[in-house]
Amino acid sequence: MFKNSKVLLLVVLGFLFVTCNQKEKGKNEKETILKGSMDIAVDETLVPIVEDQVAVFEGTYDAKITIKPKSEAEIINDLLNQKTSVAFTARDLTKEERDVFNKKKIVPKVTPVAIDAIAFISNKDNNDTLIALKSVINFMQGKPEANIKGLVFDNPNSSTLRYLKTLAEIKDVPKEGVFSFKTNEEVIKFVSENKGMIGVVGVNWLSQPSPELKKYVAKVNVLSVKGLKSDKFIAPTQNNIAEETYPLARDLYIINCQGYSGLGIGFASFVGGDIGQRIVLKSGLLPIRVPGRKLNIRNEIIKEKE
Repeated sequence: MFKNSKVLLLVVLGFLFVTCNQKEKGKNEKETILKGSMDIAVDETLVPIVEDQVAVFEGTYDAKITIKPKSEAEIINDLLNQKTSVAFTARDLTKEERDVFNKKKIVPKVTPVAIDAIAFISNKDNNDTLIALKSVINFMQGKPEANIKGLVFDNPNSSTLRYLKTLAEIKDVPKEGVFSFKTNEEVIKFVSENKGMIGVVGVNWLSQPSPELKKYVAKVNVLSVKGLKSDKFIAPTQNNIAEETYPLARDLYIINCQGYSGLGIGFASFVGGDIGQRIVLKSGLLPIRVPGRKLNIRNEIIKEKE
């Protein structure tokens, strides 16, 4: 009786092993670096550039990528809890976060893909199109600033708010004067309708507004910013980001925790490659690697026969 039970147990375990292998094999056959489907968690401030990349990638390969816009805090938590495996973020992983992955025997692949900027916007009725970063920091620290009625962020857990809290060296924002919504679109709409408010958004939302958002973007000023160690006011243009003169530039990354050669690797390689970097360049952001140009040089001009 005991021997029969032992044989039966071995048969069951063998069956489960074969079944699991077949499922894993089937999964790998369905998804390659250029084929299959996946979700990608995207920092809400970066949605426009990711939409452009996904549209071209899907049009080129047999792939389906679903964008999941989220706040930065939500994305990092989802990565750590393995609720998502691929993310497009405005920062790299910290040492503490990498330690969490190491304990789970996961090695995240982090690919820098572009440089963008945080922009300040105001209502068109405001005559002043300049702002000092020191004034924003003072306001974040609870100090009154005559030219700032309020600061408006996209989300209380957003990358833009985290960035400015780090600059201001604060853990919590003031109870009055700092507001947050859910998206950059809501911030732009609110500022376009409220004089005196300063919106804080990802510059990509301004350089590539959707057709529905264009009318609101037309009603706001993009402010030039004076950095903490500068006397000049600098606009968040592609050229100024490239020359490293704009004080609120930041690197963008694709973080891949899939652990196998799947669509995450293919998409990151695409965005970091020639076509993806040209899409970044066209969007108004700065490519991490400027795409090259091929020039045909002639020694003489050949005239067409009349």
